[in-house]
Amino acid sequence: MAQIKSQKKRILTNDKARLANAARRSEMRTASKKVVKAVETKNLEEAKLLLCKAVSLIDHSVSTGLQKQNTANRQKSQLAHLVNSLEAELRVQA
Repeated sequence: MAQIKSQKKRILTNDKARLANAARRSEMRTASKKVVKAVETKNLEEAKLLLCKAVSLIDHSVSTGLQKQNTANRQKSQLAHLVNSLEAELRVQA
């Protein structure tokens, strides 16, 4: 356990930040999973709406330092590819 007062404060601050980051990361991952689930159920309109929200959360995670830009770009690209492939599939069927 820390003996220095400033270090004790740092421990508390770090714990708060860790919990906040975990919540943001969880929210981002949940949004991504919802997009995948919408694509699996072939619900294009819902997938597009959920993609927009997921991209927003991913971008926010970069601006807050939760993840790196390349990781975020890869995640956004993968989700967009899923939605676009569903759109193409539905277009061919129609």
